[in-house]
Amino acid sequence: MSIDGKTAPIGLFYGSSTCYTEMSAEKIQRYFGENESGNSNVDIFNVIDEPIATIQYYQQLILGIPTWDYGELQEDWEDIWDDIDSIDFKGKTVAIFGLGDQVGYPDWFLDAMGFLHNKVLLQGATLIGYWPNQGYTFTASQALTDDESQFVGLALDDENQFDQTDKRIADWCEQLKSSFVL
Repeated sequence: MSIDGKTAPIGLFYGSSTCYTEMSAEKIQRYFGENESGNSNVDIFNVIDEPIATIQYYQQLILGIPTWDYGELQEDWEDIWDDIDSIDFKGKTVAIFGLGDQVGYPDWFLDAMGFLHNKVLLQGATLIGYWPNQGYTFTASQALTDDESQFVGLALDDENQFDQTDKRIADWCEQLKSSFVL
């Protein structure tokens, strides 16, 4: 695909206030590597800098969102939240990753990831990349599947489990590679 200079088969969109979501997005981009022409397999965009409508140019998407305080959206995502409703996600394959603090906010762990999941699901997306909820200690989360056995995307907690982030990203990206076409 080559639209407005965007050439990668996967578009990754994230919002980040403290750089942790951005760092995770960059690790995911690196993990997917380059194609035989030397171009990245993932185009990466911060939602504060790139119109969310750019999503329309990608059939394969990764969305990264941190949860703030008591289950709130990160401010960059909050600013464009209603704009997402105008995007047709039918035919798009979407994976989501979220960052949260399971110790400081155990009743709202990764809620924003759950909100984003539900929003794009209602817009017709095919969701992939669900993640086991073992290895985390929290009280409640809006990011759990209906049977509460999994998160609706990759769960990262760089505040309390930074040492596990790289392995979780690697394992999750391997899982995604079986669903994404590179």
